Parts: sequence; structure tokens; C-alpha cells
Amino acid sequence: MGEIIKFIAAIVNELHDIVITIMYGLGFNVTDKQLHFWVIGLLGMGGFIVVQLLFRVLAKWSITAISFIYSITVLLVVVFAIEIQQKITGRGNMEFADAVIGIQGFIVLFLVYLIIRLLLVWSKKLTNSFTNKHNHTK
Repeated sequence: MGEIIKFIAAIVNELHDIVITIMYGLGFNVTDKQLHFWVIGLLGMGGFIVVQLLFRVLAKWSITAISFIYSITVLLVVVFAIEIQQKITGRGNMEFADAVIGIQGFIVLFLVYLIIRLLLVWSKKLTNSFTNKHNHTK
């Protein structure tokens, strides 16, 4: 996992240098802090717009889908923070496989939750259907 983080850091560093070069080429003399302000601000707003549109569509279908997306996003941050913390402190091994298996645990348990929820909804519909038919025959 350490190699993955180093690889991602190398990509980010290259992108940073490219953006700085472009900014200087366009005649903008920006500090690193100003660059972070604009790049992260624009990325954040772009992400917000995409998420806003996606969640509006999903809200019409299911709040559960929004809850799942939020939960897995937070969980990804927590899982990788734990792995990084293990690397920094030396307590445990920083392994990508640990992060993957942790996320798999959430997905499996979420699927169990969905199955139970679907069974409850179907049994309620079946019960209501039977009750309505039985009440109409009297």
C-alpha cells in the first residue's frame, strides 16, 4: 500500500508542476497557497455539482442509495486513514488488502441488510394483499 500512496503522490506532484507551469505560462504568478485555493475550490465545486445532480435523481428513487454512497465514502476515508496511521506508528501492517477486505465486509453486511429489508417489504405486501382479499370475500 505504501507503493500505491507513493505512486498517487508522484501523480499529484506531476499535476502540480504542470498546473504551475501553465499558470506561469498564462502570466499568472500564483503562490502555492493560491494554487491550492483555486484548484481544490474548483474540484470541490465540480464534485458538488455532480453529487447534487446524482443525489437529486437518487432521492426520487431511494434515500437508501444516498445513505449507502455517503457511508461508503466516509468508510473509505476512515479505512485509508487507519492504514496510513499503521504505517506512521508502525503498529500493524499498512496493506491495501486490509483496506479492500474492510470495504468488502461493509458491502457484504449491507447486502444482508438489503435482503432482510426486501424480505420484510415483500412479506408486508403479501400480508396486505392476503388481508385485502380476505376482507373483500366476506
